This record gives sequence, structure tokens and C-alpha cells, in this order.
Amino acid sequence: MKLKVLVVGCGNMGTSHARAYHQIDNFEIVGLVSRSAESRERLSKELGGVPMFSDFEHALLKTEPDVVSINTYPDTHAAYVRASLEAGAHVFVEKPLATTVAEAEDLARLVKMRDKKLVIGYILRVHPAWTKFVDVAQTLGKPLVMRMNLNQQSFGEQWYTHKQLMNTVSPIVDCGVHYVDIMCLMTQSKPVSVSAIGARLSNEIPSDMYNYGQLQVRFEDGSIGWYEAGWGPMMSETAFFVKDVIGPKGSVSITDEAKGESQDIEGHTKTGSLKLHHSQLDAAGNFAHQDEFLSTEDEPDHDGLCLLEQKFLLKAIVENLDLTVHVNDAVNSMKIVLAADEAFREGKTVEL
Repeated sequence: MKLKVLVVGCGNMGTSHARAYHQIDNFEIVGLVSRSAESRERLSKELGGVPMFSDFEHALLKTEPDVVSINTYPDTHAAYVRASLEAGAHVFVEKPLATTVAEAEDLARLVKMRDKKLVIGYILRVHPAWTKFVDVAQTLGKPLVMRMNLNQQSFGEQWYTHKQLMNTVSPIVDCGVHYVDIMCLMTQSKPVSVSAIGARLSNEIPSDMYNYGQLQVRFEDGSIGWYEAGWGPMMSETAFFVKDVIGPKGSVSITDEAKGESQDIEGHTKTGSLKLHHSQLDAAGNFAHQDEFLSTEDEPDHDGLCLLEQKFLLKAIVENLDLTVHVNDAVNSMKIVLAADEAFREGKTVEL
């Protein structure tokens, strides 16, 4: 029996996820919802003529889906997840799960009460190269120093999207959930405090918003991490992609060859290769081991990663997987980035 899927949002992420459902025999797309007629018409045509809707509530009532895939702006996530769960559907939702911790915790309780599956789009968790990155980082000893950023010199349509996002979330909140989640996986330790800095570099965004920020997080085991994110036409293309982890035994880094432009969505998940450096010295004080380059050339593209996410959703539904840890981890990463937002706005370190 096929699972009926309602896809909400037909932008970059919604399109990639819709293509994934279209490829998987166990799913059948029964509707596409978007505010833009152009985006849903384009996607419907690509998929062979899928029913289209402009209103989410009407589409939910009309299609009676088994699964709702939510790929809209963050300020709609909590309400759409709640309505979908209450309608009896399983849910896939792009990150972040909600815009407040209280909303996220409420949804975590609701999904257990409804006995449905909720998968949050932490795409790096299904990425084989990032899984290897986490595994290698865990061999470097403790404490870890984790340095990560994703700055985007955005313009045109992408800058428009970023401005829309900044009506509700800053770059360090929207993108940061991915990377603090990775930091938590690497350390397997409890975060204890967060600080942050930021700047408003454009008059085109709300007066209380900032389009550049950096957060710093401390962990119980002594590990530390920073994450930097900036959006806009003023951003530098120099060192826009840094993914680097250092421990007593050495370091591991994602190399950035052939990254392309910083706003290219494919480049956000491409890894090039992993460079592993060993700190051990020989009797003469020289390095005992040469640096190693771990190939990641067989990694999936963006659509391929979205396919892996939807295969995980299907597995969770069919095999009745317990996703409690998955949901709790999503809530935890939200707590960290929202604490960072608070730290920036109040000019102080926030204890977690």
C-alpha cells in the first residue's frame, strides 16, 4: 500500500523532497501546496501532473494524507506540524522544527501522544561523508575544538529568500541547528553555555535582525565550538566554508576544493575529501605520520541526500522506529542556537 504524501512548499527543499517521494515506490504525492502558483505549477509539470493547492488547511482536509512534508518558511513550521499530527499524519519538516523552544517541546509531546513519526530535516545526519567526519573526530581525544561556518554571498533570488527568512530567524539560528547538532554528536557531551556576536549589515532587513553572527558554545567535557553564518551581497567569498575539528591527537578537516559560489546549494553539502592530521611526533621531534586524505568522491548530490532522508522516514514508519532521540536532539540543538540569539541580543553569556 502506498503512503499518500502532501508536499507543502515548492522551493529548493520542497522540490528536492518531492523528487524523492516521486522516486520511492511506497510514496504517492497527492498534492503540492505553495504560495507561488509558478513554483507549484513548475513542480507539478515535472512530476507528471500532481494536484495543486494554494491553501494548506484546504489541502490537508481534501487529500487526507498519510504523510505531510513541510518545506516552508520557519514561522509556519510549528502550526503546520501541529495540524498535520492532529489530522493523523506522519510528518517530515525542514529545520528548524519551530521558532521557540516551548513550541518545539510541545510538538515533541504531541507526536508521542499521537503515536506518529516526526522526522526533522537534519540532512547532514544522513550524509555518509559527514558521518565519517563525526566518526573520525571522535578518535582525536578530548577536549575537541570545533570550527565551522557557512557564509553565503547571496544575491538575486537567494538574497530575496534570505530576507524572507530574516523576518523570523537569524542566520546563526536557521543554519546553526545543523552544525551545533554535529558538535553534539562529536562530543557526546552536554552543552553548558553559549555566547554570541553579530552585526546588521543591511538596511533591507528588519531593524531588530542581524544578517551576520557567530556563536560560541562550551561543553561539559571541556570541548568548545564556534559557528559563523552571514547572508547577503556584502559577504566575503574568502573562507566561507570552514569545517575543522582539533583534538589532542590531531585534526580532521573537510577540504573545500571546487566549492563554487557560496550561495550554491550543492556546495553546502559537498565535502571534497577529509584531511586527517596526526599530532604524534617521533624521537627527532618530527611528525610520525603523514597527513591522510580520506576520499568522499562517491557522496550523493543534494537531491540524493533528500532521497536518503525520505528513505529514513519510510523506514521509521514501516518498521515503527522509536524516534524519541531524533526529536529530542532537534529540540536540544534549537535550545543552543536560540540561546545564542539571546546571548547576542542581551550582550551576555547564557548558561544552559
